[in-house]
Amino acid sequence: MKTIIWIVVTIAVLVGLYFLFTSGGVAIEPPFEVGVLHPLDKVKGNASSTVVIMEYSDFQCPACRSYYPIVRQIVQEFGSEITFVYRHFPLTSIHPNAEFAARAAEAAGKQGKFWEMHDLLFEKQEEWAGASDIVTVFQNYAKLLTLDIEKFNLDWRSKEVKDFVTAQRIHAVKAGLQGTPSFFINGVQIQNPTSVEAFRLLIKQALAK
Repeated sequence: MKTIIWIVVTIAVLVGLYFLFTSGGVAIEPPFEVGVLHPLDKVKGNASSTVVIMEYSDFQCPACRSYYPIVRQIVQEFGSEITFVYRHFPLTSIHPNAEFAARAAEAAGKQGKFWEMHDLLFEKQEEWAGASDIVTVFQNYAKLLTLDIEKFNLDWRSKEVKDFVTAQRIHAVKAGLQGTPSFFINGVQIQNPTSVEAFRLLIKQALAK
């Protein structure tokens, strides 16, 4: 009996360690894949398009902020022809408020305003990036978007939202991404376009295939 118990305990420990090191203790099913739409993805444009653009981004990243207007224009121009997907890759080692921002966007998304919070976070990045009272700042943004503050606070702190952001970050690391923003077209990473015109050309080429 002791041997059986020892075996069961050992298996349980090994399974726990497996999930700890392979998924960071966060189980999202189905798992995220580069270039493949996930049921929980945040999507703009034509969800049934054959051209899928994915951005792995960090709300506190200055380079991501500089790409924000480029991406916004591209989505406006090609929204009926492409699928645009935003995924979280908060670089927590250098951007201490990035994960909190990602969680704020997800909490807003629980009330149907992910993209509104997404835009606000990039537009006001300099305001909140170094804030010491980040909770109050994000609550003010939630009020600006006329969200239910009590629900926003609960969702922002919830295990579900924390696990989702963590799962996307771990997926990005496992996919070998080195920084943000990282862009993919149909699962193939592209060199970050230097302008709207350069991005537009890549999309036209993908649509022509």
